[in-house]
Amino acid sequence: MNWYIKCLRQYFDFKGRARRKEYWMFTLFNFIFVVIIEIIEIMIMLSTNSYNGSFLLVLYYLLTMIPSLAVGVRRLHDIGESGWMLLVGFIPLAGAIWLIVLFCKDSQPGSNLWGDNPKEIAVQ
Repeated sequence: MNWYIKCLRQYFDFKGRARRKEYWMFTLFNFIFVVIIEIIEIMIMLSTNSYNGSFLLVLYYLLTMIPSLAVGVRRLHDIGESGWMLLVGFIPLAGAIWLIVLFCKDSQPGSNLWGDNPKEIAVQ
């Protein structure tokens, strides 16, 4: 959960680097929250028989869109790629697969254009 909160605190931070663990923990908690929101919306729909929207889900997506982009850009920086590589995701199927491959790569050792390797920085 700490990784998720860390990404939310770095709301507009597109600089620096993000470890694999930071990216994937943020993604995992995002998925968990989406499932919980969907369950809540289904319960509301079943209890009222008139709820046809997904207001809560849209609101959640709007609130987490920028942190999701920011952590994706920082993750790409960590492997030595430009954040603009996120645009590859617009290529149907192949783009999403390529991004998953990039997000699974290990950090580039040492420093790169976007800062020091977060794995090598001592945690205080």
